[in-house]
Amino acid sequence: MGHEHGHGLKRNLAISIVLNLTITIAEVIGGLISGSLALLSDSLHNFSDSMSLLASYFALKIAERRPNEKYTFGYKRAEILVAFINSAVLIGVSLFLVVEAYRRFRNPQPIDTAIMLPVALVGLIANLLSVFLLHEHAHGLNVRSAYLHLLSDTLSSVAVVIGGLLIRFYGVEWVDPLVTVVIALYILREAYEVLRESVDVLMEASPELDLEAIKAELESIPGVKNAHHFHAWRVGEGGIHFECHLSVEDMPLSEAQRIIDEAEGRLRKFGITHVTVQLEVNRCEPGLLCPDA
Repeated sequence: MGHEHGHGLKRNLAISIVLNLTITIAEVIGGLISGSLALLSDSLHNFSDSMSLLASYFALKIAERRPNEKYTFGYKRAEILVAFINSAVLIGVSLFLVVEAYRRFRNPQPIDTAIMLPVALVGLIANLLSVFLLHEHAHGLNVRSAYLHLLSDTLSSVAVVIGGLLIRFYGVEWVDPLVTVVIALYILREAYEVLRESVDVLMEASPELDLEAIKAELESIPGVKNAHHFHAWRVGEGGIHFECHLSVEDMPLSEAQRIIDEAEGRLRKFGITHVTVQLEVNRCEPGLLCPDA
């Protein structure tokens, strides 16, 4: 990433964070005053966007820091921790909103659309501006995930505006809890996916790799008798770390290095970016693909 491009991205992220936090505060106040649960649920969606943007911003800043003696892998898991906490909170609040929407269905409450509609329109415009700011930067996984959050929130704001218009002109106040449930369920689904993936990374679960295909690929290298003791994990959202043992005949160091280099090259086709290969002679039992330790 070029310096100017990186500076522009961080500037646009900062502007989008301020916009979304402002929308969140406005929608919370507007929702409480107008009595619109849909507006409150949309404020939750905007808050999740703010946290996603904030995580992306700090991920870019943290990525500039080099690994050190204490953090030899660097600081890549900071954004995973933020994602875990953010998604866990979102799941809890989403469930609360579904319960509140059910209560509203049973006991409808009057909604002041004169307050609800202008606040929802301001939120929609601010979301569109944020989408515009990040559109040209939405290439990497980190920023793209935040961009998709903003895009989905724009659609959520459209739903709130349409709901407000239906309430104002047709008096169908049940639309408000209906929109709330739709938004809450959408957030619940998105938050669950983020939570599941962040737990996988924190628990060092193996990424989706065909280990049997990898074994066959490594054992096809001339000089390799057996490939075993596989470990695969991710430190952050990008890059896969992989280690394994390769059984070989006793050989010169130069020949051993050739095998290691070829193994690293072949593993790249599986999306593996960091490789540790241990060569051994008559040491481990063959066939132990994933050992206990």
